[in-house]
Amino acid sequence: MPRKKSKPMSPGALSLVAARFKVLGEPARLSLLNALMQKDLNVNELVQATGLSQANVSKHLGMLADTGFVSRRRHGLFTVYSIEDQGVYQLCDLMCDSIARRLGNDLREIA
Repeated sequence: MPRKKSKPMSPGALSLVAARFKVLGEPARLSLLNALMQKDLNVNELVQATGLSQANVSKHLGMLADTGFVSRRRHGLFTVYSIEDQGVYQLCDLMCDSIARRLGNDLREIA
């Protein structure tokens, strides 16, 4: 299959892309995104879903919100988080498919 050609990126664009990948390079943040891809959750629910401490959850959610991956809204006494950048779903599918091809298995069976 022929490769799709893409335009070269400027140094500024490369820096922006690298910064977003850096945010996704932390397993704790991926764990939060994984939980939020199932449904919108508040911090307490994310603590339960991920096993991370409340301080870690809050810190990583702040980074994910600052980079536009998640959004937050008030719901009564709680702040509820949700996936803001819908490209996260495609990126996760793309990466999981790539890993599965490389390993020769369905990634969901491995986990």
